[in-house]
Amino acid sequence: MPVPHLSTALSGPILDLENRILNAMPTIEHWLRGKWREYTVPFYCSVDLRNSGFKLAPVDTNLFPAGFNNLNSEFMPLCVQAMMSAVEKICPDAHSVLLIPENHTRNLFYLQNIASLQNIMHHAGMDVRIGTLLPEITTATKIDLPDGQAITLEPIERNNNRLSVANFDPCTVLLNNDLSTGTPEILQNLEQVVIPPLYAGWANRQKSKHFLAYDDIAHEFADLIGIDPWLINPRFASCGQVNFQEHKSVDCVASAADEILSEIKEKYAQYNVKEKPFVIVKADSGTYGMGIMTVKDGADIQSLNRKQRNKMAVIKEGLKVSNILVQEGVYTFENINQAVAEPVIYMIDHFVVGGFYRVHTGRGTDENLNAPGMHFEPLAFETTCLPPNRTAQSDCMPNRFYAYSVVARLALLAAALELKISAAQKNIA
Repeated sequence: MPVPHLSTALSGPILDLENRILNAMPTIEHWLRGKWREYTVPFYCSVDLRNSGFKLAPVDTNLFPAGFNNLNSEFMPLCVQAMMSAVEKICPDAHSVLLIPENHTRNLFYLQNIASLQNIMHHAGMDVRIGTLLPEITTATKIDLPDGQAITLEPIERNNNRLSVANFDPCTVLLNNDLSTGTPEILQNLEQVVIPPLYAGWANRQKSKHFLAYDDIAHEFADLIGIDPWLINPRFASCGQVNFQEHKSVDCVASAADEILSEIKEKYAQYNVKEKPFVIVKADSGTYGMGIMTVKDGADIQSLNRKQRNKMAVIKEGLKVSNILVQEGVYTFENINQAVAEPVIYMIDHFVVGGFYRVHTGRGTDENLNAPGMHFEPLAFETTCLPPNRTAQSDCMPNRFYAYSVVARLALLAAALELKISAAQKNIA
């Protein structure tokens, strides 16, 4: 299994950051255990990280992860154990689950994710059927998948306030549909437990709110282990009422880009970083890597051509973009076989259950890798360099991946805080 190579020298600030995190492991894990008691964490979550050699930070957090098929198969037992814990916390009596995927059938790799998720839940002792919201599927439809698996999509029925499929009345509804276009009426006001909650969908979430919550978590964590929070925290700003078809409408985006670029330049000078600062401009809601561009000067926003403006104006399922996140760009200096790579960490409940590297042979270190042409390599976590028998410490390799698991869990905590605030605003107990 390929292990990524850091193209930067293994010295300097990132090594110091890794060592601080490794040496503070007991303190960190004790602090996290307290947080797990304080917050209700999302049912599952994936976090996109970027490791620039001088900075390690999350750049996106997805509460409807769609890549379980890309995880290392060796981590299946851990996935199953974590799934048992997650279900027991939310619905202790759960034994039958209706899994609702995204509304597409042509993306067979996504459906392999659904098959993997169904398999994990089966091994966790649950009966799982897959119900679809697609109106064209009126009978049970079997779909064969490239990896040899198969799934069966069934039309969802609603009776009063319960969802079901043929001869199957589930006690729990699990969404793997991010609700980008809104919450369908058929999912509203159900008496069954729905996980994640409907307000976790992209129709309600904003990335800027998530990173505002992450900012609080990152500062608290930085104080805990004595580091500069910037090393794990990307700067950001948000702009509303943006129309990329109108030049004046993007003034806010250009201004925010220049302000963040100026802040990054100061930090780069502080840490003697020679790279050129950049920001990522993207839709404030949504996923699938759409509506994203790299910017190194605010003037670039004003000079977009028609094709670029059209690309930024819509995202998944043709939704128009009006709210924009301007986020500090974090270089990725990791690569697999000389191709640019970035880690994506997967969690079920508060357990890290694995991850993978998103790899792109046609993209640069300052570009979004979630784009056509990407592929995935399962992530192998090294064993820790802090074994119980420390006399063996000199013979073991440093665990370069423990830092990933920590920063990913910080993003998970931020998502928990974000959802807590959202639930309070909606007066949900």
